Amino acid sequence: MAAAILLGWGPVVLLAQGNYEVQVYGYELVQPGATMVELHSNFTASGTKTIEDGALPTNHAQHETVEITHGFNDWFETGFYIFNTIQPDHGWMYVGSHIRPRFALSKEFTAKHHIPVGLSISNEIGWQRPIISADTWTWEIRPIVDKKLVLGHSDQDDQRGLYLAFNPTFDKSFRGPEQARGYVFSPNFKFSYDVTSKVAVGMEYYGSYGPVTGFDPLRDQQQQILPAVDIDFGPNWEFNFGVGVGVTQATDHLLIKAILGYRFHSKKVP
Repeated sequence: MAAAILLGWGPVVLLAQGNYEVQVYGYELVQPGATMVELHSNFTASGTKTIEDGALPTNHAQHETVEITHGFNDWFETGFYIFNTIQPDHGWMYVGSHIRPRFALSKEFTAKHHIPVGLSISNEIGWQRPIISADTWTWEIRPIVDKKLVLGHSDQDDQRGLYLAFNPTFDKSFRGPEQARGYVFSPNFKFSYDVTSKVAVGMEYYGSYGPVTGFDPLRDQQQQILPAVDIDFGPNWEFNFGVGVGVTQATDHLLIKAILGYRFHSKKVP
């Protein structure tokens, strides 16, 4: 499921996911009739230490995001986010909320037309408080492509292999200093390998390169590499943990993130 990913960047701009929901999206939707509730916990161990564009610094900020996603059918789901932050000198604060409708090509459609990858697209639109983000109204367009490569002998109970996901994301501010920059290209990428049937380890990458009309200089781009682990606690659970390192001066230097989710069903699922 999609539920966890960008980073804690220099100025606290909540374009895309910011460092509130740090996750690369996979293709699959929440099952029809089911509701996934997730908690995204992200701690910026080393970030900005001064107020920039009127927004609070990120250093030692704890971000807690509740994401609630309901599956309506095999090609549509909608997610809703409640962003919160715990600031070292300001305590707990409500940040804002987003809504995220997402459409996908069904598995039947991709199989019928011999499409070798999973394809879906989400649109995340919402508001955040100006004391947290100078850009208060934003829109994220996130195409999602993924593929699971089963390696060696496998059966229905053992689908271990290599997983790849790519999110070529575009961010747009409608109100704030980033508004004039137009659409910003923010690619995300993930690969993971199943070391056991329950544990996958891999790497996640998050970037923000600048406007599609002309990328920012490398020093001003936001780029983060994040080793991560996914653990399967059961068919209704989701767990992901990682530590992100910023590789440019515009990116927060160290981020620790965890995602814990549980899927509730309206009826018994076999």
